[in-house]
Amino acid sequence: MRRQSSPSRWWAEVEMTVQFYDLDPMEIVWHGNYVGYLEVVRGALLDKIDYNYPQMRDSGYAWPVIDMQLRYIGAARFGQRLTLRADLVEYEHRLKIDYLITDTVTGKRLHRASTTQVALDIGSGEMCFASPAVLLDKLGVLPS
Repeated sequence: MRRQSSPSRWWAEVEMTVQFYDLDPMEIVWHGNYVGYLEVVRGALLDKIDYNYPQMRDSGYAWPVIDMQLRYIGAARFGQRLTLRADLVEYEHRLKIDYLITDTVTGKRLHRASTTQVALDIGSGEMCFASPAVLLDKLGVLPS
C-alpha cells in the first residue's frame, strides 16, 4: 500500500468520536469496524464529486469493492476524536482510494488503507475495463 507523494485533487475528511459499541473486549476499536469508518469517509468523498451510490445506480453502474488493503498502526479507544481522510488516487480504469485515520488532537497515525472499485454495467452484469464517461464527467476530466 503506497502513500501518494502529493495531495489528491479529490479528497474528503470527516471527524468522528469513537463510540462504545465499536470497542472489542480489550476496550479498543475492533479491527472490523475500521471498514465501516472507511465507508463513512468514502461516502463523503463520493458526495463531494456528486457520484455516490444512488448516482452510480441511476447512471447504470455498480462499483463493487474488489480489493481492500488495511494497515493497523495504533489502537483507537472510546471517546477518542478521529479524523478520517480519503483521497481518490486513480480513476481511469478503476476507483482507487487511499485512506488515513489519525487522532484529531495529536495527529498520530492510527490506520492506513486503500480500496479498489471497478465499474460493473448493471444491465449486462459485465465489468468495465475503463471508467465510464459519467465518472470522468463528474471529475471534470472528460477528454475534449
